[in-house]
Amino acid sequence: MNFHAILAIYKFEMARAWRTLMQSVASPVISTALYFVVFGSAIGSHMVEIDGVSYGAFIVPGMIMLALLTQSISNASFGIYMPRFTGTIYEIHSAPISYVEIVAGYVGAAASKSILLGLIMLATARLFVSFGVAHPFWMLGFLVLTAVTFSLFGFIIGIWADGFEKLQIIPLMIITPLTFLGGTFYSIKMLPPFWQTVTLLNPVVYLVSGFRWAFYGVADVSVGVSFGMTLAFLALCLVCVRWIFKTGYRLKT
Repeated sequence: MNFHAILAIYKFEMARAWRTLMQSVASPVISTALYFVVFGSAIGSHMVEIDGVSYGAFIVPGMIMLALLTQSISNASFGIYMPRFTGTIYEIHSAPISYVEIVAGYVGAAASKSILLGLIMLATARLFVSFGVAHPFWMLGFLVLTAVTFSLFGFIIGIWADGFEKLQIIPLMIITPLTFLGGTFYSIKMLPPFWQTVTLLNPVVYLVSGFRWAFYGVADVSVGVSFGMTLAFLALCLVCVRWIFKTGYRLKT
């Protein structure tokens, strides 16, 4: 394993994040703060408790998960797309590094930025609402696993995209709607039985539910099922990445 190569890619990607703090950190945090002001304070004050949790506290895990999914995808997809766009991908291919090391560098940096952002948002949320974390180990586990999984997904999108527009299609048109409909602002138990069944087809439901369980010990689906679904999606992303490098799909264009 060429750890020097992994570290070089990792440092380069992390340095890019520090150069764009307003876009990488400040913008998501400000957006989340606005959500808490509107939904947590203005609307939340008129909402009843959900599963014994105040509405303002109830939406904290969902808001963090929303930012985590979108930022993980964005960081990873942009990170691998830019070398393809500028042509510097050839320098990476000419270096004595394997695809595992390339993925570890780019995905590791993207996941690190997303985890850091999630922790910052957690601290920001504490300024607006009072909440506790019932299972801190599981909270960190879901945070890290989700960040790595969707950073891999973003890596795949960055290779698939042949223009800047495609980098935003899946996060904006698919991931964000699925997250909003996946129990971010409500419990799916509040839905009619038919729509509860339909909602269970949304994979984001399991991520939000498992993450919320780590905070309050309440969940829409079993935490074991949530963890298993996250691992299944991670395995699927790993298989896709392996296929990409095995076939050379769009790596040099």
